[in-house]
Amino acid sequence: MADKPSKGSGIEGVLGGLSDLLRNLGQLAEKGAELQREGTFKDAQGRDVNFHYGVSVRTMNGGREMRVEPFGNLKRDQTGEAKVAEVREPMADVFEEKDHILVVLEMPGVTLADVKAEATGDVLSIAAERGAKRYRKEVLLPCPVKRDVQVTNNNGVVEVRAVREQG
Repeated sequence: MADKPSKGSGIEGVLGGLSDLLRNLGQLAEKGAELQREGTFKDAQGRDVNFHYGVSVRTMNGGREMRVEPFGNLKRDQTGEAKVAEVREPMADVFEEKDHILVVLEMPGVTLADVKAEATGDVLSIAAERGAKRYRKEVLLPCPVKRDVQVTNNNGVVEVRAVREQG
């Protein structure tokens, strides 16, 4: 579900809209919804800045757990001021398969050669860059995995397979 803010709305208005979305998480979880906004606003220097942000809401374990994952390039810094980051944080879904962990990420505009992935223990780090498109994500995995991972990309849908460590 995507919508665009009205022209002239500033970054604080955009983040206020995200706050409204987060208040409705219970309803979203029932639907397994994804909400996102994208658009352009003027920064303090008068330049047009493109932004993209949203949340993905999913239920797991028969509805007993809810997972909310933010994504995009709009963040608040340590002072609480809203900033547009140069690097987008893509959405990621983690699936526990019989002998491996599968992580699926949305990284439109990149090729397989642009994607770098590395596993260390139970943390998977993924980065990709192609022109103005820059992505970075760290995913906490449900178990330790082997360091070598297998990466595929099909039209911006990146899949990373990590084999479980035998312990």
